[in-house]
Amino acid sequence: MKLHTLTIKALRARLAAKDITPAELVNDLLQRIAAIDPQIHGYLRLNPADALRQAATADISLPLGGIPIAIKDNIAVRGEGCTCASRLLEHYTSPFDATVIRKLKAVGAILLGRANMDEFAMGSSTEYSAFGRTRNPWDFARIPGGSSGGSAAVVAADEAIAALGTDTGGSIRQPAAFCGCVGLKPTYGRVSRYGAVAFASSLDQIGPLTKTVADAALLLNIISGYDELENTSRPVPVPDFTATLSAGIKGLRVGIPKEYFIDGMDAEVLAAVRAAMAWYAANGAELVDISLPNTEHAISVYYIVATAEASANLARFDGVRYGRRSPDGTDAVNTYSKTRAQGFGSEVKRRVILGTYVLSSGYYDAYYHRAQKVRQLLRRDFTEAFKQCDVILTPTSPTPAFKAGEKSDPLSMYLADIFTIAVNLAEVCGISLPCGFTANSLPIGLQLIGPHFGEARLLAAAHAYERAHEWAKRRPGFD
Repeated sequence: MKLHTLTIKALRARLAAKDITPAELVNDLLQRIAAIDPQIHGYLRLNPADALRQAATADISLPLGGIPIAIKDNIAVRGEGCTCASRLLEHYTSPFDATVIRKLKAVGAILLGRANMDEFAMGSSTEYSAFGRTRNPWDFARIPGGSSGGSAAVVAADEAIAALGTDTGGSIRQPAAFCGCVGLKPTYGRVSRYGAVAFASSLDQIGPLTKTVADAALLLNIISGYDELENTSRPVPVPDFTATLSAGIKGLRVGIPKEYFIDGMDAEVLAAVRAAMAWYAANGAELVDISLPNTEHAISVYYIVATAEASANLARFDGVRYGRRSPDGTDAVNTYSKTRAQGFGSEVKRRVILGTYVLSSGYYDAYYHRAQKVRQLLRRDFTEAFKQCDVILTPTSPTPAFKAGEKSDPLSMYLADIFTIAVNLAEVCGISLPCGFTANSLPIGLQLIGPHFGEARLLAAAHAYERAHEWAKRRPGFD
């Protein structure tokens, strides 16, 4: 069997039995990447010599000893570039490790390469990378989702055993759905954001993209935990998420929100999700009708809060302290202006301008302050819903992956995240896993949502469904 097709769990067993070595695994992946990635463009950078150096010293007795992981290019790794897929940071080298990277290194993971993304994580298609778009492994004419599209694509194409991404409004779950893999967005504060370049600080969260739910649980074990370096990290216990995977779903209350089954949804997506609902009901779970009444406001609230925070966060990229500086500046203000005009792409500029506007004098109360009030209503909706149910079941996206260039206006692109955004606003946890395929062999994603720090039950509910179906075992047919 080709090693690159295996899961973390399967490879750990092979490594422990000494059937293979970490170097053999890395070489297998590098050969796969050389053959496939020119078509996918999932990676921005690879360092084969360094990956083999890590493999040579990997301690296979550790939980991830010898397992190669891809890293989204907005998560800092000491001595490596961290471009955020932007020309502005094209030549930046990180002087430190993100907390999640320290944790991966501590358990023996091999950092394989830097995955492509939408610039500064602002996008839903990975078309907004300054270094070229990533293609969906299931159909090269289609997008892989975003902003963690590179991370999802390399996992789906078997160019990495697993990957890390970031999720601000669905940027792990939506690409996982489009690429047919598993994507987990942890509760806000479960995983340290230290070392992840900030887009919207009250929404961002790092999480895993994997081939199976069990692999996602294992990675969550490793990257979770309180971090005194990060002031939104929460000091809550970290259970062993792998230990409760087989808890089953008998008696599980599954909430079905009417607001997530809307007119205009793709018929094949709707049919696949309804089939998943029927499976849960037939296997011991109770389906509960619930309402999340403020869902209709989620898109508006998100694109006020997220852009306002982006405007504040990206103000640091001025060409003085780090990053590219325009050589054409005549004074400080002119240099700032030209540096950003030349360094930022169109979508980043659009969001910074919008965020600056909603924070400006005379508009702060009308937009940003009001959006924060509605965000509290969204949080309350989920709190009330979880009094009636244990997990919530929805589609991850209203459609399968769309064609590159198909959503040329920003609003239609923003609406692609309609089912994922509220999870970030409410700071709860969510997972996307495959639940079927269209007639054109495009993956369909099922989203399960859990309450604050409810990842254990969420993962068990997802694992039960995955074990009963073959969707996760299906691979793209391009090769």
